[in-house]
Amino acid sequence: MKKKISIYAVLIVVVCFCMLYRLDAYIMKPGSAYDVHKFVTVDNGDMNDAGSMNLMTVAMQQATPFTYVWAKTQKYQKLMDIKQVRNPLEDDEEYNIRQLKLMSDSQFNAKYIAFQKAGLETKVTFDGVFVLNVLEGGAAEGLLNAGDELLTIDGQTIDSQQMLVDFLTSKQLGDQVTLHLKRNKKEQDVTVTLMPIPNTEEKRAGLGITYAESKSIETHPDVVMKTEDIGGPSAGLMFTLEILNQLLDEDLTKGYAVAGTGEMLVDGSVGRIGGIDYKVIAADRDGMEIFFAPDDEISPTLKAKYPELESNYATAVKTAKEIDTKMKIVPVKTVDDALAYLQQLQPK
Repeated sequence: MKKKISIYAVLIVVVCFCMLYRLDAYIMKPGSAYDVHKFVTVDNGDMNDAGSMNLMTVAMQQATPFTYVWAKTQKYQKLMDIKQVRNPLEDDEEYNIRQLKLMSDSQFNAKYIAFQKAGLETKVTFDGVFVLNVLEGGAAEGLLNAGDELLTIDGQTIDSQQMLVDFLTSKQLGDQVTLHLKRNKKEQDVTVTLMPIPNTEEKRAGLGITYAESKSIETHPDVVMKTEDIGGPSAGLMFTLEILNQLLDEDLTKGYAVAGTGEMLVDGSVGRIGGIDYKVIAADRDGMEIFFAPDDEISPTLKAKYPELESNYATAVKTAKEIDTKMKIVPVKTVDDALAYLQQLQPK
């Protein structure tokens, strides 16, 4: 009897381990389509549209031994090493913060481009630099956090990334600088003693952080975007189209269920994203009729290094054929390509 109990106990431990232990791998699979007007509201905007603009997601989960083995048997589940998902220099929290920053930037660009296309003015303000991650062994370790917004350095306003680079270039190892920053909506001062930047052969004095521009945009009418549960830049194109659709009296959707993906860049071009094959599968499953896919160009250098690499559009077309969807896959290099396609559509 005791022997049986021991065997059962071991089996329970093994099963729990297989189902709960987290591996250094992620599983990507098709996500869902989400009507963008649920996330984006233009003040007094036109919401009387017969169709819909939809952003696409992929589902990402950290693998356990059980889900890892299961994913290997599934055609449309992809196993990814943690280094393919997360920058080796960042931890989980910094990864999440970077994803939210990418989403924030995509919202900024979407507003900027949509208002530009609608012939409306915007006011852009540079707010400082946003800390993406703090390097281990760097000067700022234990002093700055990912998500901090640096506003001034030694009393001088940080009005561009280049200003910060130039300011630090004039400093020596061991010099101290005082940073005025915003953290969790509260402002404070932090003094940092400059040290060599980790993971480089240079002995240049630095803070030991990676960072990006922090900008805000003021629009009239106001645009409210609620995207707390979505990270990354890939919804940028669909955000742009939805904002423009609400700004204009016409129905850009023409009554169709329009989906798509792609980073919205500040010049109006549509950037490459990951997981487009899974987004095509999800869009077809959720009844989308039109799918905008970034028609990015693969440079000869990249093609030589990664012979199997292809454009997002090529992957989308191949996936559409595999699943035999009737959904129309439309290549877009710029937001104008998407608008031109919608303009020529006959109303449904």
